[in-house]
Amino acid sequence: MHFVFMGVSGSGKTTVAEHVAERLELPFAEADVFHPEANIRKMSAGTPLTDEDRRPWLRELASWIGEHDALGETTVMACSALKREYRDLLREGAPDVHFLHMHGPAEVIWERIEARPDHFMPPALLRSQLETLERLDPDEAGQEFDVRADLETLNSGALLYVEDHIRPAVP
Repeated sequence: MHFVFMGVSGSGKTTVAEHVAERLELPFAEADVFHPEANIRKMSAGTPLTDEDRRPWLRELASWIGEHDALGETTVMACSALKREYRDLLREGAPDVHFLHMHGPAEVIWERIEARPDHFMPPALLRSQLETLERLDPDEAGQEFDVRADLETLNSGALLYVEDHIRPAVP
């Protein structure tokens, strides 16, 4: 089973995903690390990525999921996964992928992005990410988390969701 913490830049997906992975001692991947240099240069220059830019990156992430699935390992990943089509590509790595969508008002996320100057993604790209974002469809395994909650609430809610899904079912 695999858990992808999704959402726009600044939504807190990496912070919460790292907490869950650490607490449960699960392999963790930060999707930004997988971006090719060309994607990082493009985003750093304030140019949104296209679907064509994202596909090879998403396929590499799906491969990472698939490699761990083949080993029988549960994983945690932080990845924007903004569109259904992107999430479908990630599911090609393994069928049992759950998406934990970190979402909230644009103003809240904007403030967070502005507070972290060390990230390559400039705040100006938030608008394009919000325009691209497609919330989870009813048939997609996952849950939404409102980022206006405090970090402790987000961490405990996400941890509970993951634990509930990786525990063996009791007959």
